[in-house]
Amino acid sequence: MRVGGQAVIEGVLMIGKYVSLAVRNKEGKIVVKRLGEIKPSPLSKIPFLRGFYALFVSLYYGVKGLNESAEISSGEEMKNSEKYLSLVLALGLAVGLFILLPILITNLLDLKKNEFVYSLVEGFIRLGLFLLYVWFVSLFPDVKRVFQYHGAEHMVVNAFESGEALSSDKVKNYSTIHPRCGTNFAMIFLMLAIVLLSAVGAFVPMNFWARLLSRLLLLPIVAGLSYEVLKLIALFRDNKILKALYLPGYLLQYLTTSKPDDSQIEVAILALEDAIGRVGSLGEELEVLG
Repeated sequence: MRVGGQAVIEGVLMIGKYVSLAVRNKEGKIVVKRLGEIKPSPLSKIPFLRGFYALFVSLYYGVKGLNESAEISSGEEMKNSEKYLSLVLALGLAVGLFILLPILITNLLDLKKNEFVYSLVEGFIRLGLFLLYVWFVSLFPDVKRVFQYHGAEHMVVNAFESGEALSSDKVKNYSTIHPRCGTNFAMIFLMLAIVLLSAVGAFVPMNFWARLLSRLLLLPIVAGLSYEVLKLIALFRDNKILKALYLPGYLLQYLTTSKPDDSQIEVAILALEDAIGRVGSLGEELEVLG
């Protein structure tokens, strides 16, 4: 069974047979909550479309998991208006920072006469802004803890895929780096976006609004292609030629993941065990919801 996940606030979200969330609350107990069940979909078998479908599922449960983890870890319930506002702000930040701002910065360079060069420069500016953003948020203590849980998630998945027993002592011997990480996906997405948008720019002259619209419309296409490349890389992870494609994502994972402590590894283990249908066993520290 293939599993994956993401770090959330004081916890880990795992996706396997089920979508399971494990979070440590204010009292120090691990709360496990099952958010859904992954059922077969025709879209998951169609090349390119399956990438967009997988991205939608990951984003849907990712946002839901973040909201749930915020409530469990803080002990305070969020209003629906707060959840919607945070989602709108996050989407606005993503569009503004990684789509609109690169266009505005590139406009200052007076490259409009050569759309190919314009798109190429804009793509590298977008990549630079992304790397700068990841570095900047990594300086915050709360984000550093999330990155530790991200490392715990990878270590547990690596142990599981190696057939290792899921215990803290065993899991801590595994790497915090994983080829199917969303960080790898983001880097592949950004690099492919540079290639595809530059190719479009070589043939189609554009103004500001056409550029903005084309970037938005090409998002699902680039996402679908990026997913296929990521699957290819994971399948042939020892191929020396393909290493050139996933090396940037691997290097960035050294920033987006950190070594977790035993308590964080325990949270990730319980999330994975519930996601694959196993029963965890941490006694009094475990609380199951839903």
